Amino acid sequence: MTNEAKSALRARHRQALERFGERVHAVRPRQWDAPTPCSEWTVRDLVNHLTAEQLWVPRLLDGASVEDVGDELDGDVLGDDPPAVWDAAAEAAVAAFGARGALGRTVRLSYGETSAEDYCAEMTADAVVHAWDLARAVGAAAERPPEPLVRAAERAFGAYGEDLSPTGLFAAPVPAPPGADDWTRLLARLGRAV
Repeated sequence: MTNEAKSALRARHRQALERFGERVHAVRPRQWDAPTPCSEWTVRDLVNHLTAEQLWVPRLLDGASVEDVGDELDGDVLGDDPPAVWDAAAEAAVAAFGARGALGRTVRLSYGETSAEDYCAEMTADAVVHAWDLARAVGAAAERPPEPLVRAAERAFGAYGEDLSPTGLFAAPVPAPPGADDWTRLLARLGRAV
C-alpha cells in the first residue's frame, strides 16, 4: 500500500470514529437502555462494543494477542461517563493507527493473523455501520455517510460474501427497496431495513 493510500485509510478511520462519536455525544441519559437495530444490543451495549474495539487497537498494534489481553476488555468498559471513555478510546486508536510503521504490521486477531491495513479497514467499516445504528436508536438523523466511507464499508464487508449471518455477527439479509442506492443495499445485506 502506498503512503498516499495509507494516509487515506487512516483519514477514513478517523472520520468514521468522529461520526460515531458525534452520535455518542447525542445520547440522552434515558436513551442508554434503548433498543438498537442490532437486536441483541441496547444503546449502551452498542457504544460499549465499539469503545472496546478501539481499546484493543493500541494493544494489538503493539504486538499483543487476544490471549495476551485475555478478558481485560470484556464486559462494560464505559463506566460512569460513556462519552468521555469513548473519546479517549477513539483518540488512542487513531493515534495507534497513525504511528510510524503501524499499518505495515500484522495483528493477531481471534481468527488469525491479519495485516494492520485490513484491520484498520474492518474497524472503519464497523464504525460506519454502527454510526447509522446508533443514530437510528437515539432518533438522530441517520443520514448516508460520505461516499468514501460507503465505498470503504462495501469493500470491507464485501470480502465476506452476500450473507454475513453465518458469522453470527449480523442478521440475515433483508430485501433492499427497488432502486436502492449502494448504501441502502449494504445495510440490507447486513440485515438492516431502512
